[in-house]
Amino acid sequence: MNILLKNIISVLSASCSSESSDIMIEHVSIDSRSSHNGAHTLFFSIIGPNNDGHIYVKDLIADGVGNFVVNYIPKGLEGKANFLLVENTLAALQQFAAYYRSLFHFPVIGITGSNGKTIVKEWMNFLLSPDFNIIRSPKSFNSQVGVPLSILGSNEKHNLGIFEAGISTVTEMEKLEPIVKPTIGVLTNIGTSHDEGFESTNQKIEEKLKLFKNAGVLIYKKVKTVDGLLPATIKKFSWSFEDNSAEVFISKIETKSQKSKIYYSYKGQCHDVQIPFEDMASIENAISCLLVMLYMEYDNATICARMSLLYPVEMRLVVKNGINNCSLIDDSYSSDFQSLKIALDFLESQNKFQKKTLILSDIFQSGLTDEVLYNQVAKLVVANHIQRVIGIGQTIAAFKDLFFNCITYPNTADFLDDFRNLDFSNETVLVKGARSFEFEEIVAVLEEKKHETVLEINLNALSDNLNFFKAKLQPDVKIMVMVKAFGYGNGGLEIASLLEHNQVDYLGVAFADEGISLKNDGIRLPIMVLNPESTSFSSIIQYQLEPEIYSLRGLNNFLKIAESKKIKNFPIHIKIDTGMHRLGFERKDIPDLIRILKTTDAVQVKSILSHMATSDDRTHYDFAKGQIQLFDELSTQMMEALQINPIRHILNTSGISNFPEAQFNMVRLGIGIYGVSNDPEEQKFLENVGTLKSIISQIRTIPAGDSVGYGRRFMAVQETKIATIPIGYADGISRGWGNGVGYVKIKNQKAKITGSICMDMLMVDVTEVACNEGDDVIIFGEDPTVVEIAVALHTIPYEILTSISQRVKRVFYR
Repeated sequence: MNILLKNIISVLSASCSSESSDIMIEHVSIDSRSSHNGAHTLFFSIIGPNNDGHIYVKDLIADGVGNFVVNYIPKGLEGKANFLLVENTLAALQQFAAYYRSLFHFPVIGITGSNGKTIVKEWMNFLLSPDFNIIRSPKSFNSQVGVPLSILGSNEKHNLGIFEAGISTVTEMEKLEPIVKPTIGVLTNIGTSHDEGFESTNQKIEEKLKLFKNAGVLIYKKVKTVDGLLPATIKKFSWSFEDNSAEVFISKIETKSQKSKIYYSYKGQCHDVQIPFEDMASIENAISCLLVMLYMEYDNATICARMSLLYPVEMRLVVKNGINNCSLIDDSYSSDFQSLKIALDFLESQNKFQKKTLILSDIFQSGLTDEVLYNQVAKLVVANHIQRVIGIGQTIAAFKDLFFNCITYPNTADFLDDFRNLDFSNETVLVKGARSFEFEEIVAVLEEKKHETVLEINLNALSDNLNFFKAKLQPDVKIMVMVKAFGYGNGGLEIASLLEHNQVDYLGVAFADEGISLKNDGIRLPIMVLNPESTSFSSIIQYQLEPEIYSLRGLNNFLKIAESKKIKNFPIHIKIDTGMHRLGFERKDIPDLIRILKTTDAVQVKSILSHMATSDDRTHYDFAKGQIQLFDELSTQMMEALQINPIRHILNTSGISNFPEAQFNMVRLGIGIYGVSNDPEEQKFLENVGTLKSIISQIRTIPAGDSVGYGRRFMAVQETKIATIPIGYADGISRGWGNGVGYVKIKNQKAKITGSICMDMLMVDVTEVACNEGDDVIIFGEDPTVVEIAVALHTIPYEILTSISQRVKRVFYR
């Protein structure tokens, strides 16, 4: 992109606060954390339901960004940058993207539907890429923000676009249509996703069809519901299993050995095509791709050859444990410039190690000349502080000299042959390659031995939950996030790294060793130790942790050590007991506390805090209000006596939602960030973070009268198919969840747990589930939820999450 700022001002009808409008804009951003932000970036300060981009403007100016699209100029920043004032920054981003789209006249395939959008997009890219230089949506960029950002990656060298568009309610698609402006439309499966945003299925279909109002043709599955809503003016190219009036009639599907043969008739002739899938969702997605190729007049031989090579689409960046204490980021299925930027931004958020290695294949479909492309890639590598580049491919090898500390190989096989001569240890490795390079083989040699049972942590969901609670806070209120107990069972370091990347103010741990581990792994955020033992005070000082002090004995012990080390103004946090009666100074202790603090300069009171006992229970509303009032009184007494102005905080997750008037200077976010609320209405807005998964180890059929498991607690009353799953109470699954109380999900169907849960295994009834050994099993996640399990076991979700053993491998993904 190269557009003068003054031209953008004109397009947006914006008023500009500066006369410096001759700047060339090369990059558009909405993410303050991106390493690609710079002097030629135009930053759109988007205001969303859970975040406000304006709060990052000051820091971005300090980092060298000088051009902003804003609703208002943040206080104190007048004259310090070029500010383009508009009424709505999101609308401005969409308006600019629509203008940018109008500069290009290549054909565009626009895809929408409830399910399958991203898979169809990626498969179409694979099928058509030998013949076109394609720009497409990276990952699942199909939202009101994602679609504009996708379009803005286009350049004059592209000759085909493939973009997906998703909506969750009415009026959204009419904003996306002029941005995508498809010439070929594809409508994928219509399911129940986002039903809550529409009055009916018909309304949802009508809204989605607005994407195609100016398209030359619509490719879709011919059904009466859709046909009845299509405008008469639109050209239709349909397929059907049942209606032979469709342009393409699917007469038969044969499935065998994880392959399917699709028999179809088109223009009076019968053909067949084979794909390497047997599930119906993949078959329907493949048929959508087939129709695009037929419409574009591909011959049958080409269609058959290419569709036989379709592959599972990995739509997420996955963090895995690597060999020799490495952290491995697997993005091994695509290599294009847009997705490389996303992957490098993700790499930047994973700061476990200073050392970073990029394994990169030749980059395809950039639309740029090789010289321009690899110069830009080299700039990205520098901006993201990559210490080593391993290039694989003939083209990247020709530009080896652009990269610092770079080694190249002509192909993946040569890299693997030389692998034992390469040192991978104590570093983060991003594996980013086009599918043709088969980088999954590189991931296989770099990854630690795979586990059958894993807890998958969705980092996007965690970020979204953080922003949900941030949006409830007053502008200057700080936020501490609790990462104690191994991040509530989800993983400590990786989550701490993400929170540091998201610029939270504090991390909270229970004990010193948790904080020391994070500091040793490079976390720079201030870390408060909530339950410090006196024996850990020396280590707390050594590692620059910040202790909570809750008793006169603890204070005196800490002062003794601090003064012996001749330390001045070491930060401490004073805990007041306002009714929890667990830890903290009571009212009677405050005079002595003030007296001691007045006589020492070894410490400074960084914050004063308390903890609410009933913030989640409205029946104890008066008690909670009394705690808040007492905290305000006692903390004010301390502040006046000591003439200090520390941070004050009393609210936990439930308190943030139920007592917004008591935010003081900071709040402490705990289980809410992990996607759990005690309020059913609030729960609807939180995203599931952790999904515990395993596989089926073995399936057997037992006759009526036979039993399963210890104690013969399950007796089959009829012939029953039993699946054994390698997870048990040693992994954190309560025995109380067994013997018919609980269930797992296999192939999206419930399978009841039969008999007693064993130490390392559990068994489920799969009589009514069409499944095979090796199939995935969901232990908890979206269904069943940890809340549902907790209710059945008469406990709380905290216990379910924190019980998951650390022998269960954590896999982090975006």
